[in-house]
Amino acid sequence: MVLSSVLGFPRIGAQRELKKITEAYWGGKATADELIQTGKDLRAHNWKLQKDAGVDIIASNDFSFYDHVLDLSLLFNVIPERYSKYSLPAIDTLFAMGRGLQRAATETSPAVDVPALEMVKWFDSNYHYVRPTFSHSTEFKLNGQKPVDEYLEAKELGIETRPVLVGPISYLFLGKADKDSLDLDLITLLPKLLPVYAEILAKLAAAGAQSVQIDEPVLVLDLPEEFKAAFKTAYEFFAAQSGLPKLLIASYFGDARPNIDAIKGLPVAGFHYDFVRVPEQLDAAVEALTEEQVLSVGVVDGRNIWKTDFAKAIEFVESAKAKVGADRVIVATSSSLLHTPVDLDNEKKLDPVIKDWFSFATQKVTEVVIIAKAVTDGPESVADALAANKKSIEARAVSEITVDPKVRERLASVTEADSQRKAPFPERLAAQKSLNLPLFPTTTIGSFPQTKEIRINRNKFTKGEITAEEYEKFIEKEIQEVVKFQEEIGLDVLVHGEPERNDMVQYFGERLKGFAFTSNGWVQSYGSRYVRPPIIVGDVSRPAPMTVKESQYAQSLTDKPMKGMLTGPVTILRWSFPRNDISAKDQSLQLALALRDEVNDLEKANVKVIQVDEPAIREGLPLREGKERDEYVQWAPLSFRLATSGVENGTQIHSHFCYSDLDPAHIKALDADVVSIEFSKKDDSKYIQEFSNYPNHIGLGLFDIHSPRVPPQDEFEGRINDILKVYPKENLWINPDCGLKTRKWDETKRQLTNMVNAAKIYRAKF
Repeated sequence: MVLSSVLGFPRIGAQRELKKITEAYWGGKATADELIQTGKDLRAHNWKLQKDAGVDIIASNDFSFYDHVLDLSLLFNVIPERYSKYSLPAIDTLFAMGRGLQRAATETSPAVDVPALEMVKWFDSNYHYVRPTFSHSTEFKLNGQKPVDEYLEAKELGIETRPVLVGPISYLFLGKADKDSLDLDLITLLPKLLPVYAEILAKLAAAGAQSVQIDEPVLVLDLPEEFKAAFKTAYEFFAAQSGLPKLLIASYFGDARPNIDAIKGLPVAGFHYDFVRVPEQLDAAVEALTEEQVLSVGVVDGRNIWKTDFAKAIEFVESAKAKVGADRVIVATSSSLLHTPVDLDNEKKLDPVIKDWFSFATQKVTEVVIIAKAVTDGPESVADALAANKKSIEARAVSEITVDPKVRERLASVTEADSQRKAPFPERLAAQKSLNLPLFPTTTIGSFPQTKEIRINRNKFTKGEITAEEYEKFIEKEIQEVVKFQEEIGLDVLVHGEPERNDMVQYFGERLKGFAFTSNGWVQSYGSRYVRPPIIVGDVSRPAPMTVKESQYAQSLTDKPMKGMLTGPVTILRWSFPRNDISAKDQSLQLALALRDEVNDLEKANVKVIQVDEPAIREGLPLREGKERDEYVQWAPLSFRLATSGVENGTQIHSHFCYSDLDPAHIKALDADVVSIEFSKKDDSKYIQEFSNYPNHIGLGLFDIHSPRVPPQDEFEGRINDILKVYPKENLWINPDCGLKTRKWDETKRQLTNMVNAAKIYRAKF
């Protein structure tokens, strides 16, 4: 028979239970025991849900209180000394590495002041992982046995699971050398790391685990030869140990074929591939198998919310079955379902027509089971489910909701001139002297703290408990306070603080035609930060101005430049659930044209500084070199320029990027006048040097907005000094890493005051 498998399930809870208890713990309103119990309850619910649905192979150790990669660092003692020296409880060490920790001394404990580790995007997703940070003094050893404990939890419930671990090659490749060990070649750590992996695998076997899923997602990247060779070293080492479980190596998010020779013939039980992304890799995957190895066939999309087309998926699995036999095929999700909302049944307000097109994590679990049953017992065994699915797929294909002829006509008429500013940057810079900016201009990225009062009033307005006029007056009051604060501390380019915005993508999606929205479609972005991605269901256009009123009002309150704040086309696309029936390029260009109208209207309203954020532009870069990447680096910058190039030379265009390994060439292609880049957790001058020849202006972020920590002023001065060693002072802006939405006001005021004062110190030196 063909088995069914889910590679991982969302950890957050259908009602965001994990967020609520975690933030309560951070705020001192919940105990560690209450936090741990909530985690246990969530795991039990998720395992039971999958077992009741009929899933054969259920993952364990897919749960985390913050990030599963960070969990592995804690498990393997990859804890830099700046954290371990405080001898914190394990859960507090985890959180300190993930978000930093700053607290005063008490009678029973010393003061703690430590920043967070670097956080970057998980491949091309909007999930952020905490980068493992190694040094010459890293001593690998087991700290606890989390994977074993969670396996045993499930076993006590009568549920057999397959534990999942990020594999040793991916773990090292995705890490970095600490600031005191920049000469460290990470692959040289493998011989020290493997025995610790083997130790936890042996403990899992002793607990009863028959098999373990080893995630090696770096197989879909362009790997150096030494990392390719390391697969043979690692998995032959495991095979030589006695008493370990069977291992299944899982890749996802892309094409593993260029690295398939590195895993061909490895002594493991089988392999998993993402055939949603790259169905063409089936023949190579089959050819690389031995006669005993199994093939896990990822045909249910773990990254998007569209229903699986059962007919196509079943046909694909039948093809795999014909090649290797039913007993060696597993029907699976393409990746963990971490990237999808929990349960479509929680959506009570969605248009039923559109809702019928969607499938969230709970529904995808059932899809996997249905496909496996159809292949094992024949289509007639699930005839009703197949008929309903076919009806839904066909209804979406012919729906008028998906096509807008006017949008397509406008896109077809776009010319090269539409994506070019009226003059090159030096001429624009001369025209922008009218902004009267000093050396080292200071600004923020856009958002200010979203207080409880803001959320309450937005909720009241949404429910009709206050009028539009009352809500508008409230928003104006919030803008007034934000503008007053910025002027008091001496910021040079101000923002209105975005109190009216629920999310930097959702807010725009709600004002554009072509989107659908959920009430509970939350997905983890990082830590306790969850988002509700909009869903692009049809061609996109802008019916009316979206931000002009608030920006114009904010500008009326000050003589200083006020930034209009927009989210860019690539980021709106990437941080939504995109369509799978037209190209990403066409969706991005449609969004660009809608934003172009908004940019032009902001300029007409006398807003002369306009920021169009593109933090997802690196995230969207195809994972491998080749035709797809070559095309992306053309149409992604084109989308940005199309959105921003309709303005006059004197209007200053900004953009912002964060939490990715950026390429200056890609940023240069946008031709923005000023860019701001997350920088506070970068450890070496090489990153500064990479941008030292950037021809326009740049701001390298000086503090981590994901952490409550307040850097002292001298720390800001030190970072500015380091930057000025390699970067021209005339081109440097001073700003935070990212928006301040998630911070509290007390932290924000002290962080920004220290930042501005540091800029003033350096301004006085020149």
